Amino acid sequence: MSLDDDALEYHRRDPPGKIEISTTKPTNTQRDLSLAYSPGVAAPCREIADDPDEAYTYTAKGNMVGVVSNGSAVLGLGDIGAQASKPVMEGKGVLFKRFADIDVFDIELDEDDPDRLVEAIKMMEPTFGGINLEDIKAPECFEIEERLREEMSIPVFHDDQHGTAIITGAALLNAADIAGKEIEDLTVAFSGAGAAATATANFYVSLGVPPENIAMCDIDGVLTTDRAEAGDLTPQTEPFAVDTPEDAGLSDIIEGRDVFVGLSVGGIVSQEMVRSMADDPIIFAMANPDPEITYPEAKDAREDDVIVATGRSDYPNQVNNVLCFPFLFRGALDVRATEINEAMTVAAAEALADLARQDVPDAVRKAYGDQPLQFGPDYIIPKPVDQRVLFEVAGAVAEAAMESGAARRELDLTAYREQLEARLGKSREMMRVVLNKAKSDPKRVVLAEGDDEKMIRAAVQMHEERIAEPILVGDRRDIERTIDRLDLGVFPTVVDPDEQSLAPYADRLHELRKRKGITRGEASELIEDGNYLGSVMVEMGDADAMLTGLTHHYPTALRPPLQVVGTASDTDYAAGVYMLTFKNRVVFCADATVNQDPDENALAEVARHAAGVARRFDVDPQVALLSYSDFGSVDNEGTRKPRRAAQLLRSDPDVDFPVDGEMQADTAVVEEMLNGTYEFCDLDEPANVLVFPNLEAGNIGYKLLQRLGGADATGPMLAGMDKPVHVLQRGDEVKDIVNLAGVAVVDAQERE
Repeated sequence: MSLDDDALEYHRRDPPGKIEISTTKPTNTQRDLSLAYSPGVAAPCREIADDPDEAYTYTAKGNMVGVVSNGSAVLGLGDIGAQASKPVMEGKGVLFKRFADIDVFDIELDEDDPDRLVEAIKMMEPTFGGINLEDIKAPECFEIEERLREEMSIPVFHDDQHGTAIITGAALLNAADIAGKEIEDLTVAFSGAGAAATATANFYVSLGVPPENIAMCDIDGVLTTDRAEAGDLTPQTEPFAVDTPEDAGLSDIIEGRDVFVGLSVGGIVSQEMVRSMADDPIIFAMANPDPEITYPEAKDAREDDVIVATGRSDYPNQVNNVLCFPFLFRGALDVRATEINEAMTVAAAEALADLARQDVPDAVRKAYGDQPLQFGPDYIIPKPVDQRVLFEVAGAVAEAAMESGAARRELDLTAYREQLEARLGKSREMMRVVLNKAKSDPKRVVLAEGDDEKMIRAAVQMHEERIAEPILVGDRRDIERTIDRLDLGVFPTVVDPDEQSLAPYADRLHELRKRKGITRGEASELIEDGNYLGSVMVEMGDADAMLTGLTHHYPTALRPPLQVVGTASDTDYAAGVYMLTFKNRVVFCADATVNQDPDENALAEVARHAAGVARRFDVDPQVALLSYSDFGSVDNEGTRKPRRAAQLLRSDPDVDFPVDGEMQADTAVVEEMLNGTYEFCDLDEPANVLVFPNLEAGNIGYKLLQRLGGADATGPMLAGMDKPVHVLQRGDEVKDIVNLAGVAVVDAQERE
């Protein structure tokens, strides 16, 4: 099937279209309905009548954007009319929701008269927290946006004009830095003089490019002073008229320039034109689907000294407006801004530029075929799927709105950043609790596989965010080469077995294991293994915690810490605990990694460990011992183990959390079953700590919840060890390593 056929099938699939309205409050009972509508709805109506700003408190206005178009300039399709533009506007709504959790009504107005459009849009102000104008032709779009911004007290933003401007502005900041050029010295040639081009030129002026350094070319040639005097230019393009011969063309204004910006048509820039530009030129060729010059052609023309961006996803440095508008509106809505001003758009561009300089998460690399994404000529703007764009850009926009006077609401920016992270999923919200605790008193964390690239990147992140003081075990030269290659800048502490005497550690390993058959010579050999060396460093107090397992099978990685560090003095069994986070719920699953067939005593210890892990995340544990039986409905040795474990825990005066079992999994987590059928159960609410009867059940259970239930899994967190040691899963991402390091640091803090 062709792309068109696939698209038609996608859009007509039942239900037709791409968006729907869903409720955010319960509507299951008569009381729910009386609160949602009559008579209960009268109460918020009265509050809003007394104070219109209360609409942000009692309605969806504060998270609602109107995407408005008349379909007069739909990208790639032209003037197709309001009705035909609806799939595009619905798509815009999808992007708002997907990337910034903003709700949208798409509004298609069958009207070309600017006055009537302005009046219609103004009348919708009570409904929306902001207006996104879309696909309205020039020059009418300039007048419409300007008038609406003056006459409305909510943000109005024409994405076709300003979205491209902001994103290429971010790219310009980074490209100029890579090329070793100052913004105020740049000379720029534009192909195209429409809405996007004029907005981009004006934005470059906001960033520091002198207006006299900008020249433009439209379909009739260069924008000259003679054409301005003849009335051939619009008020928006006239400021960029240059004193040059009337017959000058694109090849004339591009010669010797530092930057070319294409917002016109494909194939109009030749390699000869590119060769005529200044040293280290910057080319933004953004005509779609065919750029003014393709990425390969531009690269071939200048060998290695040209930086190129296009609007296409199959080339590096894609200029994609989804990097801007969702996050710009997110910040504006959250401070209840009256407008989107220059300070806010500049802040958005600077935040995007800064994010491109940071280490790229593994999830983003995987989304782009494991490309080696790293700040440089082929990576000057972030990728749209990078989740950090939300809290980096929205946070910067909100701060700029408050500082510039556009905000009607002041935010604590630290708390706001955490709220934004929570929008990305419950797991990020939960991990923020632990990472904030870790930052309050960072501890030394030894990374046993320290010459692995992911470990190195994680170590740098831990150091920069002050989560931990990382110690890398590995070959110093390899580690330093990796840091230089990735341009990470920070050099964490390195323990290189080839550089320093390991005799004290070998002596300690021999002392610990000599009655387990380990000779002094064998200890000297074993201590060169990072897992043994890291374990002994923690045991001797030269490090506070340890991570390993990234390149080893779990049992292999776990063996050295168990032999050297061992379980705590009051503990006989360690346990592996996973935190599974759903949209509005979190559960801890144990044991899924360590104990194959635990008896009731082991199950009781596993439950204690899991409850302790839950509390590390500020979750009050409700512990259920799981089985295929509900409270004696089946009686055999298998069901007696969790039953007896629950009895042991309830009879222990030191156990200060609700616990019960044996019970089936759905009984444990469904409130109606728990309270309706088994009202005698000791749990105060549905269980959030699930203790499985054996390793097989635990491993199957957490993986089914993760894969079919859509949960994010954090862990396994190893509990019950004498000192903080955690074993990663093979292939974990950098964020997983950093998260588990945070857990290890908090573990070490608690032990102090």
